Amino acid sequence: MRGLTGDFSTMPLKDLVVYLGNRRATGSLKVERGDVRKQWVLRDGQVVCASSNQPREFFGQFLINMGHLTEAQLEKAFATQAQTRVFLGKVLATSGVVPEAMARSTLSHKFREMMLDAFHWQEGEFTFEASDTAPDIAGLDVEVDLVDIHREGEFRETAWEAIRAVFPTGGTRLAVDERKLPERKPGSMDERIIQLIHDGLSIDGMARALHATDFFLYQRLYALYRLDAVKVSDEAPVPVTAAVVEEEKQEGGVIGAESSSDEVLQAAQLFLDAGNVRDGEALARQAHEMSPSPRSAALVKSAQEKLLAELRRELMDSAKVPALLVAPANLKTLQLTAPERYLLSRIDGRRDIAAIVHVSPLQELDALKFLHGFVDMGLVKLTTR
Repeated sequence: MRGLTGDFSTMPLKDLVVYLGNRRATGSLKVERGDVRKQWVLRDGQVVCASSNQPREFFGQFLINMGHLTEAQLEKAFATQAQTRVFLGKVLATSGVVPEAMARSTLSHKFREMMLDAFHWQEGEFTFEASDTAPDIAGLDVEVDLVDIHREGEFRETAWEAIRAVFPTGGTRLAVDERKLPERKPGSMDERIIQLIHDGLSIDGMARALHATDFFLYQRLYALYRLDAVKVSDEAPVPVTAAVVEEEKQEGGVIGAESSSDEVLQAAQLFLDAGNVRDGEALARQAHEMSPSPRSAALVKSAQEKLLAELRRELMDSAKVPALLVAPANLKTLQLTAPERYLLSRIDGRRDIAAIVHVSPLQELDALKFLHGFVDMGLVKLTTR
C-alpha cells in the first residue's frame, strides 16, 4: 500500500489505526502535536517497536512506575545499553533484573498506551510511510495488533461515559467512607489513592502524584465509587487554569504508565463485586491477556458466566424482537466487524433474539454482547412480543 499523510481533524487516529490494521500494513507511523512526537514501527498490522519524546512514556519510566525497577537499576542498565547498543528491554531480561515475561508485558502496554492516548487528539498530523519489510528489532520480540488496540479504544470510550457521569472533571475533589473500603495492601495503589484523597488533592492532582494514566486512575476511583467507598466531595472543584490546559495539551493527557496485570485483575474483581459485570468481564479479559495465569483464567470464566446470565435475562427471557433503526444502505458506511455485519443482517423485525443467537455461528456470549452493543449505539431497538 502507498503512504498516507493527513491531520486528525479529517481522519482521527483511531480510524487510521483500524485502516492500517485491517490491511496488515508494514511501515512507519509517525504522529505530531505541538512538541509531542511519537512513532510506531508496523509489521503486517502489528506494532513491533515504538518511541516517544515524552519522558513519561519511556520504557524505563513505565517499569519504575509499575514497581518492577528502581532508578539505580535503570541507571546501571543504561550503562550496559550504552556499551552493547542492545535495546533496554533485552538488557534487563538478559541480566535477570526484570523477568522477560514482565518486560514483554510492560513493553506491550507501552505500545498500546502511547497509541490510545493519541486517539483523543483532535489536532495534530500523521504520516505513514509504507515499506515492503520492517527492520529487525534487536530487542524483545513483542507484537501488538492494531485491530486489538482499536477495540480497546472502543471499550475505553464506553467506560469513559460511565466514569465521566460520576467524575465530570479532573478538578473534582473526593471524600472517603473508610468503613466501606475493600481490604488493601500497604503501598498498594488503593492505599496511595486514599491517602491523596485525605490530603485534599483533586483527581488531576492525584494523577500527577501517582504517575498513573488517566484511565487507570479513573477506573480505580469508579470501582471504589461503586462500592460506595468514594464519593464526590462538597468542596469546590479545583479551577482549571490556562497553564493547566496548556500542560495537558502538550502532555497529551498521559501521566505515567499503565497498570500491572495484578492491578487490572484487582480492578476487575472490584467491578464484579460491585455488580458491574460488563466492565468487570472486560477488565478480567484484559488482565488475562496481559499475563495469563490460573487466577486470571478463573476470573475470566467466572465473569463470563455472570455476564452471560445477565445478558440472557436482559435480552432473551422475555422474547424480545430486535428491529433496525438504521437503513440497511447506511450500515455499509459504518466500521463494523464481519460478525457484527452478520448479526445485523439476521435482524428482520420478526425473529426474536433467542432465535437469532441459536442459529448464529458465534459463541452465545459474543453474539449477545454484540446485540447489546447495537442497542447502546442506537442501531437497534427491542420490542417484547
